[in-house]
Amino acid sequence: METIIVLTIAIVVFALAFDFINGFHDTANAIATSVSTRALKPRTAVYLAAIMNFIGALSFTGVAKTISKDIVDPFFLENGSLVILAALIAAITWNLVTWYYGIPSSSSHALIGSIAGAAISAAGFGILNYGGFLKIMQALILSPFIAIAGGFLMMSLFKVLLKNRNLFKANKRIRYLQIGTASLQAFTHGTNDAQKAMGIITMALIAAEMQSTDEIQLWVRVAAAAAMGLGTSIGGYKIIKTVGGKIMKIRPVNGAAADLTSAMIIFGATLIHLPVSTTHVISSAIMGVGSAQRVRGVKWGVARKIVLTWVITLPISAAIAAITYQILKLFF
Repeated sequence: METIIVLTIAIVVFALAFDFINGFHDTANAIATSVSTRALKPRTAVYLAAIMNFIGALSFTGVAKTISKDIVDPFFLENGSLVILAALIAAITWNLVTWYYGIPSSSSHALIGSIAGAAISAAGFGILNYGGFLKIMQALILSPFIAIAGGFLMMSLFKVLLKNRNLFKANKRIRYLQIGTASLQAFTHGTNDAQKAMGIITMALIAAEMQSTDEIQLWVRVAAAAAMGLGTSIGGYKIIKTVGGKIMKIRPVNGAAADLTSAMIIFGATLIHLPVSTTHVISSAIMGVGSAQRVRGVKWGVARKIVLTWVITLPISAAIAAITYQILKLFF
């Protein structure tokens, strides 16, 4: 019993660490366009994102419930606490590696891949809840394509609306709009991404028999929201540089179009209780916006590297988690 309590405390600490890292890793994406167009100063944008993330994280719990039961059922998971701890260590490791190199990889892919990898390492492929797992994977795979199409359509709409206007004056005014779109995007990030740690902590509480339902307790919601808000307030500048400038040269009208597109898609996913990758959605929306303006204006070489990272994140994090579980099993 003492071992389970120790493992559960460790999981809570690592889950909050994951949310903290997610804050300065993923939330940078939410404000990258507004910083790159100088609509907001970096420090102001970071603090604004931290506040809006905190509010968003407290507003919904549907995605947390999906994470807590749709990948593997914690009520039937043997050594559940060890599996969850291994998954967190793997996801954090991959997030830190990609953050160090300024690569906007997906924290969602890392976490979901890690949970699956650790669970399979513990109990074989039969432990996966294939219906729920495939539903989550569909959301992760389809959302970038929807974002590309949405970005293209949104930018095309902006071009029609601004057709007879002075572009310099329009961009100047749209910078003010970007403050709102960046806030909206940070809020929607909180509604989706912060819930992943909430779901993990709830899984741990169920596995340790400290909770008998998948309801997300208030202290879990507040702790996860605070961890993500704090993480947002301290980091993220490396990834701001990649997302905000290396995919394409972003002007205020491009930034506003990308922000609105990605915010709508992320919030839509939250409403149907599905986790999506903020990194995938925002980067893809920027590609779609760039394609609507000038296909050659998109730096497809950088885009290919980002896509490659998306593809390899899930299997690599799953492998790290599987190995980590076997190492932890030697000590517990």
